[in-house]
Amino acid sequence: MSRPQTLSQLFALDSLLEPEEIAIRDTVRKFADERLRPHVADWFEDAKLPARDIAKELGSLGALGMHLEGYGCPGLSATTYGLACLELEAVDSGIRSLVSVQGSLAMFSIHHWGSEEQKQEWLPRMAAGDAIGCFGLTEPDFGSNPAGMRTHAKRDGDDWVLNGTKMWITNGSIADVAVVWAQTDLADSPGGIRGFVVPTDTPGFSAPEIHKKVSLRASVTSELVLDDVRLPQSAMLPEAQGLRGPLTSLGEARFGIIFGAMGAARDCLEVAIDYSQTREVFDKPLAGYQLTQAKIADMALEVGKGHLLAYHLGRLKDRGEITPEQVSTGKLNSVREAIAIARECRTILGANGITLEYPVIRHANNLESVLTYEGTSEVHQLTIGKALTGEGAFR
Repeated sequence: MSRPQTLSQLFALDSLLEPEEIAIRDTVRKFADERLRPHVADWFEDAKLPARDIAKELGSLGALGMHLEGYGCPGLSATTYGLACLELEAVDSGIRSLVSVQGSLAMFSIHHWGSEEQKQEWLPRMAAGDAIGCFGLTEPDFGSNPAGMRTHAKRDGDDWVLNGTKMWITNGSIADVAVVWAQTDLADSPGGIRGFVVPTDTPGFSAPEIHKKVSLRASVTSELVLDDVRLPQSAMLPEAQGLRGPLTSLGEARFGIIFGAMGAARDCLEVAIDYSQTREVFDKPLAGYQLTQAKIADMALEVGKGHLLAYHLGRLKDRGEITPEQVSTGKLNSVREAIAIARECRTILGANGITLEYPVIRHANNLESVLTYEGTSEVHQLTIGKALTGEGAFR
């Protein structure tokens, strides 16, 4: 029997990376394997994540806001950030979600759209993991169409008063600060939408946790309730006007998913390959059967192609050339292929594939959420369709 190759060797993936990128990726992989992987099945089963402890450790690792510059952030490349997302999601999508929401949604919004005072107040603590952030855009009745949001902010003297409800908010009930988007009567903002930096100890703010999930159980998911939340003018993000603010932030998070979902797919495939080599069926390893090898080969092609697309988009982003349509292309491909791979790997594991002894069904369940958050597959299809035809078909 010949010596088996790894997926990375088959596609010569490391030849496309710089030594520093490989070193940081390997550091994150080591942390994920030693600190997270031994416990994640229990966290998923118990639906309890020690998020604050993990955030502090990720902060010490430099993984929170790692692609941002200044204010305690490392200022690393987009590709490096993507590689970190890949390694974290190879453990669990919920862990990568914690990092994405912290760095690419909450921190990015403050870093990109905030005042100097807001940046100084929040970003160093968030980069260290001493403060947790969340991002309040989605509402119970408005996900793919955020322009219809009902949360509103009204002026009262020098203050703003926020009322409304946000839904499916990662980190919500453990957050120290929430970036909340709301309708206003400001004429300078398209649609009147503006963002606010809301300390979660502000009177009228609450974040009840959502329970009974069968996906992203190793993640904190919450509702945000704003009941006459009074904020000073200084709480508004001064540079964010209209939907461009939240949608730009979402593009940052989607970029991380392009890499992250491939981490989940890679983990499923590696587990399935290992299992097939040790599980005997009719007196020989399952890996020795043509149908099993066909499944493995087809899945390896998609994992490899997904990595190559992610790396390419990472280089485009590092050069400042990436477009929203390209991000949609990457997110649609990575998640759609990852969930198909997780399901196929489950068939190789047979009945063992439905237990938490192996990560496959956990990845599959998590990917059901990743498939529809940060833009559903249908929305990304329509984004790509509009780019290629020039015709908008959203309505």
